Amino acid sequence: MVGTVVEWYEFFLYATAASLVFGKFFFPNANTALDGIIAAFITYAVGFVARPLGGIVFGHIGDKLGRKHTLQVTIILVGVSTFLMGCLPGFNTVGYLAPALLVVLRFVQGFAVGGEWGGAVLLVAEQSPDKSRAFWASWPQAAVPVGNLLATLVLLVTAAVLPNDQFLSWGWRIAFWLSAVIVVVGYYIRTHVTEAPIFLEARAAVEAEKAKSYGVREVIRRYPKGVLQAMGLRFAENILYYIIVSFTIVYLSTVHKYDTKQLLLALLIAHAVHFAVIPQVGRLADRIGRKPVYFIGAVLGASWAFFAFPLFDTLNPAVIVFAVTIGLCFHAFMYAGQPAIMAEMFPTRMRYSGVSLGYQVTSILAGSLAPIIAVALLQAYGSWIPVALYILAACIITAITVLTLKETKGASLRRIDADDAERFGLAVPGTVPAAAGVGSAAGTTTATARR
Repeated sequence: MVGTVVEWYEFFLYATAASLVFGKFFFPNANTALDGIIAAFITYAVGFVARPLGGIVFGHIGDKLGRKHTLQVTIILVGVSTFLMGCLPGFNTVGYLAPALLVVLRFVQGFAVGGEWGGAVLLVAEQSPDKSRAFWASWPQAAVPVGNLLATLVLLVTAAVLPNDQFLSWGWRIAFWLSAVIVVVGYYIRTHVTEAPIFLEARAAVEAEKAKSYGVREVIRRYPKGVLQAMGLRFAENILYYIIVSFTIVYLSTVHKYDTKQLLLALLIAHAVHFAVIPQVGRLADRIGRKPVYFIGAVLGASWAFFAFPLFDTLNPAVIVFAVTIGLCFHAFMYAGQPAIMAEMFPTRMRYSGVSLGYQVTSILAGSLAPIIAVALLQAYGSWIPVALYILAACIITAITVLTLKETKGASLRRIDADDAERFGLAVPGTVPAAAGVGSAAGTTTATARR
């Protein structure tokens, strides 16, 4: 969870900076403020394009070698790329080379984050009890708003301490440079995690058959329905989140000239509440089921924009905080149960690839485009209503997907592996001896792991 906080601090730091700074710093020749922001969001979208590639590469490695090693690599990659972003010159210094370098670093950052999510949630989900998997696996999800909270907090303090011209010229860099400190902490913690026994058993079974029964090609061939369902679940959740945390800033700062510090403070409060709510929703998904909780989230998410934007238009600080916070609470109903639902869709031998593919590919069509589409709709129609209809359409797609799911509350991952082995004529994980050194990596034998 701590490592996830680090990586998402850096990824969301870019989102906030794109809303507030990058349009002016890297694209000063834009015709209007909204044109500059759109250009900044396009570079922001590059990270989402890179995420599926990272998910494919690290998913393959993670299913073959283990979740731990991939997580150590991803945290270093995202840390270095983020630190270097803070060192970039602006357009007025080196011209078009500045946004070009920004795009390259954003691609590296997105590539690393693409491999992060699957490994982090599976390390927890695969070691959780069947009856409480959604609760425990929701904690890495709760780390995401903590990372965003830290990014917002650093920018808020910097913007409060420095005059606006200094914040725009160099003060924003401080938040990017701080990533070097927290990366060291996150990397140290990740060197001390252990692989789940169920993964070690699955790897031993694959090695015993000398079979290549893992990876993206295998999961698409064997479980295409699961991949498509994962993408459908992700669609509305991802769009709703980035509309709330990115487009909200644009709407209030450009349409109403709302104070930047007040905006960041509203997001700070909302992220704190979001963090507290996610594990409780995960607990609810263990109690009443994955499907009803997720469906409630899709319905609530569809309603959010229709009352939130009128509340934004009041320009009342307390009302704005409420609107943003309630939106993230609605989002939690979809977000908290995702790791458990997706982990229960795939067998262990290809689970990293399956969840990463379904999760990250959707980011291109959902989260990466959401702020761009929302800003373009605002610019074209001068109204928030098309944005609300855009969110509504996304939530309808996700709600339909939820109805196609099989309820997996309390499902046994070992039973899923056994069914997969029987279906495709493979060795059942846990029934073959672990390879040399494999059992010791978890500090247990295969038999002990089964018990």
